[in-house]
Amino acid sequence: MKSKLLALQYYPKIAVVLVAALLIRLLSLALYPLMDTTEARYGEMARLMSETGNWLTPQFDYGVPFWGKPPLQNWLSASFIELFSNNEFFLRLPHFLVGLVVLLLVVKLAKTFAINGFKVATMLTTTVAFYVCMGTVMTDMGLLLGLTLAFVSFYLAWQGQYLWGYLGFIGLAIGLMAKGPVAIAIFGIATFLWLLWTLGPIKMWAQLWLRIPLFTGLLLLLALTMPWYVMAEQATPGFIQYFIVGEHWSRFVDSGWKGDLYGSAHDEVRGTIWIYFVAACVPWSLFIPRGLYRLYQKANVLIEQKARQETGHEASQATEEYQQKGFDDFTKFLLCWMAAPLILFTFAGNILPAYVLPATPALALLIAYAWRNQQISQFVMISSSIPLLLITALVVLNSGVSKEKSDKWLLNQRVFDLPVYYWFKQPFSSRYYSEGKAVVVNDEEQLQQLNLRPYYIVVSKQQLKEQDVLESCLLESETRKKVLILCGEH
Repeated sequence: MKSKLLALQYYPKIAVVLVAALLIRLLSLALYPLMDTTEARYGEMARLMSETGNWLTPQFDYGVPFWGKPPLQNWLSASFIELFSNNEFFLRLPHFLVGLVVLLLVVKLAKTFAINGFKVATMLTTTVAFYVCMGTVMTDMGLLLGLTLAFVSFYLAWQGQYLWGYLGFIGLAIGLMAKGPVAIAIFGIATFLWLLWTLGPIKMWAQLWLRIPLFTGLLLLLALTMPWYVMAEQATPGFIQYFIVGEHWSRFVDSGWKGDLYGSAHDEVRGTIWIYFVAACVPWSLFIPRGLYRLYQKANVLIEQKARQETGHEASQATEEYQQKGFDDFTKFLLCWMAAPLILFTFAGNILPAYVLPATPALALLIAYAWRNQQISQFVMISSSIPLLLITALVVLNSGVSKEKSDKWLLNQRVFDLPVYYWFKQPFSSRYYSEGKAVVVNDEEQLQQLNLRPYYIVVSKQQLKEQDVLESCLLESETRKKVLILCGEH
């Protein structure tokens, strides 16, 4: 009775935190500009898809195909541009909605093990990586949705709900359309390690064939993904070679890969992904050691109780299980799921903090499972800290920091409807906020020709000192590094 009373007092508070956190994230979608480089780039690509009507091949610029990622992210944001409007809120909104679907899937799996849905959903929502990415224009939320659906479906199918196996293959198809074969790699690593850990190298294959619709599921996966890959290669020959070999092999093994068509590679120390995981998944990543200890103790207590209760053959079997000790199968599954992306990217230097995102649902489930029947001390305060940090970040961004991360403010200072040019370098945010009209100028001869008519140009403060041809221009606005000036006859 006492535990039920505590639950009645405890879980409503968690529900309030969850709803508040989600509402704050939803409202925040419109409160800051698209930032360079990632978000502004994908926002501009979605705008291009909507403007040009080319829904087959994402474009890096007008007439320039983007071979770096499949189109799911662009389809999502471009669809909302078509349905509603072209602004930050509607570009980000589909990614927020994808996050809500991920939460529902995690709650579905949690209820199978009598884990409170509000608790696990609040943990996942207030994990920093998830909270940030669920409102960010990027490819990672699509990958997260696909992998979460695949993992949840796999485990439910393994428990006897066979039809969920087909949903698992649909999840892998979503991953392939969001980010490519990396979805298969992460899922394969996790499930292989779990099957090997729980069943051994021989028995696992027979059980896999019995419980998962491998053949028909694979046909479904191919039917959902192959048409686009074939059409994309036909539309822009060379896509498959670049995407499969370049993006998924060369980029992985060579941090300084020179073949990148769309930017520069990152070169981090091997194993940095584990540091990213701990940092990007606070506060709940800090609970892992204690959570694992609790799960280990709980599993072994149950095995010991079973050994005492059973008789005959069952008693000897239970005693053997107790002597082996260890985690239960669900804990092992969550550990393999959580570790899979970290294991994969341990051997890569070209990584970003967002690469840990596929591990976040497993982390939330693991911690919630460890404290399944007990409260976490100061849970409300801990989970509330992340939305409060977002509010603080928004205040800082809107105090002027965003001016350095996006050209929205600078371009909004234009008084006249004149052409806009950039000297040598043009950020993605300038393309988006000028609706693709800003143009790059590469030499002084072009500048002299432009002076025949009025125009705006954005240059760095250092470049402004070096260009005599801009001396007659009028300074309109400036940030810490850039200036917007009005040139030509006016």
